[in-house]
Amino acid sequence: MTPTAPHEEAVGQVERVGIVGCGLMGSGIAELSALAGYDVRVAVSSQDSLTVGRGRILASLDRAVRAERIGAAEREAALGRISFTTDLIGLADRQLVIESIAEDKAAKVELFALLDKTLEDPEAILASNTSSLSITAMASATDRPGQVLGLHFFSPTQLIPLVEVISSLHTEESVLSRAEAFVTVGLGKQAIRSADRTGFVVNGLLVPYLLTAMRMVESGFASAETIDRGMTLGCSHPVGPLKLADLIGLDVLHSVAEALYDEFKETLYAPPPLLTRMVEGGLLGKKTRRGFYRYG
Repeated sequence: MTPTAPHEEAVGQVERVGIVGCGLMGSGIAELSALAGYDVRVAVSSQDSLTVGRGRILASLDRAVRAERIGAAEREAALGRISFTTDLIGLADRQLVIESIAEDKAAKVELFALLDKTLEDPEAILASNTSSLSITAMASATDRPGQVLGLHFFSPTQLIPLVEVISSLHTEESVLSRAEAFVTVGLGKQAIRSADRTGFVVNGLLVPYLLTAMRMVESGFASAETIDRGMTLGCSHPVGPLKLADLIGLDVLHSVAEALYDEFKETLYAPPPLLTRMVEGGLLGKKTRRGFYRYG
């Protein structure tokens, strides 16, 4: 199906979208937004990051063409809607900016303070793609806390239908409605709302499950293969917990688990020692070709 350009009334007048960061998630959000008809500008930290990020988007669009999810003309049109900048001032005219940098609270808070001063439109929305960190802390670093919220996309962004829309203690209802319309009407995703609690809805439930599977491996109770077969065949899960952990990234899960434990101080959220050692050793899952499984 060919994506259509966004309708101004339907998406709260958002036409120009900014993305900060072009890693796995940032590039996916940029691609998704461009395919939906938005003018997308991606801010990266260096020329090298720009080259890598652009290559990541090109490769993903090429895979979509080969899989016949989009046509060659749609690929070209999407590429034509994406531009890059190595300076945040390049996002000055954006009406919605989605932050997708590393899960580092101090770095995100600093970025939001800078973006607040950069954006020209006083009604522009600032959103974070964080999977666990406080939206309220980011909002409090700005002079527009009512226009800050979380938009938590899931990987692979282009295929997973859900986006969590997270309100802070400050977020205005009209801003939530505009962001939700961007997600549902503009991008064609489904949205659920969450309050600003570490892990939000999905990771608050998912991460303890994944950590429990890791503790089973760590104790020698069962192998990763046995656990994954048990959950796919016995519970009809599309993928087992250890393979899913590898797909998410063990470093990402470790960061989310630490944030959950810091907030709730419950042992079910604490990263198992095995996970900590794997992250320390650079065994981060599929992206490094080794985690609980080995990848060619």
